[in-house]
Amino acid sequence: MKPAIALSRRTRVVALASAAGVGLALGACSSSSGGGGGGGGASAGGGETIGVTLITKDSNNPFFVTMQTGAKAYATKQGNINLTIASGKQEGDDQGQIDAIEASIAKGDKGILITPMSTGVNSAIKKARDAGLYVIALDTPPDPPDTVDITFATDNFKAGKLIGQWAQVQMAGKPATIAMIDLFNDKVVSVDYNRDQGFLTGMGIPVNDPKKNGDEAKTGSYTGGTYTIACNEAGNGEANAGRAAMERCLTKNPDINLVYTINEPTAVGANAALKAQGKTATIVSIDGGCAGVAAVKSGVIGATAQQYPLKMAELGVQAIAQIANGGAKPANSQGLDFYDTGVALVTDKTAAGITVISSDEGSKICWGSAS
Repeated sequence: MKPAIALSRRTRVVALASAAGVGLALGACSSSSGGGGGGGGASAGGGETIGVTLITKDSNNPFFVTMQTGAKAYATKQGNINLTIASGKQEGDDQGQIDAIEASIAKGDKGILITPMSTGVNSAIKKARDAGLYVIALDTPPDPPDTVDITFATDNFKAGKLIGQWAQVQMAGKPATIAMIDLFNDKVVSVDYNRDQGFLTGMGIPVNDPKKNGDEAKTGSYTGGTYTIACNEAGNGEANAGRAAMERCLTKNPDINLVYTINEPTAVGANAALKAQGKTATIVSIDGGCAGVAAVKSGVIGATAQQYPLKMAELGVQAIAQIANGGAKPANSQGLDFYDTGVALVTDKTAAGITVISSDEGSKICWGSAS
């Protein structure tokens, strides 16, 4: 997403909504669960019914619920798309996604949209492509990227870098004692290491293997000051595990003053752990859901990088339908190995040299429920 530095604040938020493919009226979409069967039906305009399966990591995280909602809405609008919604039982459930892929192949779908759990689902994706299905990854680029036909996703490294740059400015040269609360410690997932490594890069902390979390030097210098990484813990992308991870971090070092979190539910859990021990820290995160933006407004989260799952889902369903009807295949964004669906930094504390939008602006283009 190109910075809108020359635009007024109101014009900028409308531009962001347009660039994200999310109308302001869709910003407060329903966050009710969409974990059941299919959608679509007979085409209002005629034509062959197109089978599409959307497979998310779970059906509880508001990010994935919003993605399901967006795909359903687009399929219903088109009329001739038979959409099936499936997911793993929770983050890390490779087998649940594999079962859904095999079911999609068996019923003769034209394509699959998937937020791949890990490299553990790669062989099932290959099986689907060999069977003639067009497979699109959403949100999480697989490893390697050409495991799927194309990925529609946030630039997760850029998202992490934005919150790292913002955090570096906020620390203002003070010693930074950092908690890193990632997604997994037993799986390698691109969204996990890209956000982690992007944050460290934004802070000015050297990284080693760009696809490995936790191998950077535990002490050293960030841009303007010194740092200590107190912990690398897995929060599994949800609040309770995020709280437990933060509690483990505080046991290791009670002086943590900066917390990186993989997503906003993890951030909320980390804040609960800090609050229970009478402590405060600057917390940064990634997602941009309405609940996360509200947490920025209330001061729980200092800054979050906003993603656009509605755009990912709508583009994915549209692409499969277009290909099924003989249309052109989508292409990657220039210079990237995926299609970039945009990111914006949401915060109420500005930082010199960083383009941001306020929590009020972010709430106009957020997704999911605010509670």
